[in-house]
Amino acid sequence: RATPAGAPPAPGAVCVACRAGRVDTDGYCERCGHAQPRERDHVEQESGAVAAVSDRGLRHHRNEDAFALSTATVADGAPAAVAVVCDGVSSAARPDEASAAASAAANESLLAALPRGTHPQQAMHDAIVTAAHAVNALATEGHGAQEHDSQRRRNAPACTFVGAVATGGLLVIGWVGDSRAYWVPDDRATPGARLTEDDSWAAQMVAAGLMNEAQAYADERAHAITGWLGADSYELEPHTASFEPEQPGVVIVCTDGLWNYAESVREMARAVPADAAQRPLHAAQVLVGHALDGGGHDNVTVAVVPFAPPPAGAGSAYTAP
Repeated sequence: RATPAGAPPAPGAVCVACRAGRVDTDGYCERCGHAQPRERDHVEQESGAVAAVSDRGLRHHRNEDAFALSTATVADGAPAAVAVVCDGVSSAARPDEASAAASAAANESLLAALPRGTHPQQAMHDAIVTAAHAVNALATEGHGAQEHDSQRRRNAPACTFVGAVATGGLLVIGWVGDSRAYWVPDDRATPGARLTEDDSWAAQMVAAGLMNEAQAYADERAHAITGWLGADSYELEPHTASFEPEQPGVVIVCTDGLWNYAESVREMARAVPADAAQRPLHAAQVLVGHALDGGGHDNVTVAVVPFAPPPAGAGSAYTAP
């Protein structure tokens, strides 16, 4: 089971507010009474060339996002950068545990598959399935064997998923839900791209030709997701895509806590620092700051994955699976 990532600091720690009192078992200072920040309120991490930052935001009482970063070596010895970001569904039970379980399981799956020579796109598909199983397993905890399956599924833990693998001139993206990946080239004179399509009510309306984007995203139902990981998801549809960018840039892997404040490709490119590929952690910090400055209405998580194409003529080590 995933550790509840909203756990308070260990008892006995020094208060972050008064710097004198000790923290009690409930996470409050025994001297000044100040509630201590929980472990996942703000998290920053670097792994090789990839970095991520996750923040609770300004309106939520806990952070229900989670991420996992790693660096792997693929079968031909080339390095692979891996980033997974998950957003717990707030209306479901234990969303923070769902996102933590999914991100950890997917990361472990990718780290096992890539060195074996599994094509990164297939590895991403399998990682999403593994993540879904990890979230589904949370729904069985605390339920008796005789409990009806419909009861187990009702309000089961759930989360969205988006992941990226960059290796050997190939960029692979996988997703379920409305967390997104954007491509932002180093040369901002060249257009970027959104690499994912939301599983959401608004996206369905646009795809069906019933509304234009402006109309669909202005509707109060816009962000209702139509795909997620969880026991109450009746049919899992992992989305994966492969790209071979011809120039260097970064992939922004994020929850809607960021893209709500930089939704278009142009807005996202403007928000990403020019030196993001060289300073990915700084870029992730800047992007989280952009969301907080915009209002911070949601948890916000951003991973920055630098990508550099192979030397001219080298090509990608992979072909389509």
